[in-house]
Amino acid sequence: MSTSIEKEMVLPENEVENIELLSSIEHAHGGVTVEMKERMDSKQFASMLGSWLLYWIQQKKRAVWIKLPIEFSNLVEPAVKEGFRYHHAESDYLMLVKWILETSDTLPANASHRVGVGAFVMNDKGEVLVVQERNGSFKGTNVWKLPTGTVDEGEDIWKAAIREVKEETGVDTEFVEVLSFRQSHRSFFRKSDLFFVCMLRPHSFEIEKQDSEIEAAQTSIEKPENEVQYIELLNSVEYAYGGVTVEMKVCMDSKLFASMLGCFDF
Repeated sequence: MSTSIEKEMVLPENEVENIELLSSIEHAHGGVTVEMKERMDSKQFASMLGSWLLYWIQQKKRAVWIKLPIEFSNLVEPAVKEGFRYHHAESDYLMLVKWILETSDTLPANASHRVGVGAFVMNDKGEVLVVQERNGSFKGTNVWKLPTGTVDEGEDIWKAAIREVKEETGVDTEFVEVLSFRQSHRSFFRKSDLFFVCMLRPHSFEIEKQDSEIEAAQTSIEKPENEVQYIELLNSVEYAYGGVTVEMKVCMDSKLFASMLGCFDF
């Protein structure tokens, strides 16, 4: 919960007008956020910010956050000169922060993980949906892999798996369960990565591949000429993300399973 600042500020009269231009919000944990909504000269902003910092220090605030829309990039330099640092950025704004309380900085870091999904789609015939990617590390390798992608902001993991399959192959599916997940570190811009493999049940069977991302898409139940094709399918998550968990969820002939398992070099 947050409330607008309404307390009287003890500052010189010639700075009162400037203070009113800055829209700020106090937070329950002792922080303050300034969200810039009006254009201003960088020198004017620097003067105003200095006055605000003095006030917030007097008020024993813990930290100050400044949200700068992308069109106010001219205000980044004066903020940095006042001791602010980058915290995170989105496509339309930059968030800076400064710890001002005379204690250890306990501000949380920005987002630490990216979340990815893989979709294991199998129909009643035992056919598994696989794709070949047009871009990325698999481009030109002829490796068949599970449909994969990243989870959007505010999106559930299982919904992301369904969406990726629909986008890449045109196949409608429903979520059954999470088969496995793994965590790896320093995967994407120094961030950790969580990857979930979801089992989905198809509701449609006609494949319409996404031409911009997918080179080919198919289902297959034919026994491969050699076990390498099995390895490429079951290890697709390993090749892309550095680790794999195989959790058997489907009945399989023991001889076929033994043949497949023997091909893996653990």
